[in-house]
Amino acid sequence: MKISIVKAKSEQDIIDAYALIKELAIYENAPDAVTNPVSLFIEHGLGENPIYKLWLAKHENKTIGMALCFTAYSTWKGKMLYLDDLVVTEAYRRKGIGKLLLNALTLHAKNEAYKLIKWQVLDWNLPAISFYEKFDVTIDKEWYDCKLYEKDYDLFLSK
Repeated sequence: MKISIVKAKSEQDIIDAYALIKELAIYENAPDAVTNPVSLFIEHGLGENPIYKLWLAKHENKTIGMALCFTAYSTWKGKMLYLDDLVVTEAYRRKGIGKLLLNALTLHAKNEAYKLIKWQVLDWNLPAISFYEKFDVTIDKEWYDCKLYEKDYDLFLSK
């Protein structure tokens, strides 16, 4: 099976990735959690200063996987990449496509002198955890995720 890894460059690429994000939300038992409209996803991913970088895995011109990341900063390490989503559509999992996407991301990090690539995995997602452990990545279980959603900004500011 011939798989190509390419950087997203068109609206259709972004729309294809959006479909994978919706598939991921269903897999993570949160089908209604994706509230970012596809129009903003397109706007934020294309143009002169895209907010994120996106690699796609393609098989016979069909998008079957994606890795989306953005630049972040670690006060301890410096410039880092934050991998927000790594998704391979269900029919193509366990065929090495996730590794190809991570390779593209890692090569980008190496070439651009990023000091760290960071991401999260749900504690119940044992297939993903097992996948990452094969590559000796550090899975840090001592940190808690903290989130402040837009709907709660005013409440937070009032306290």
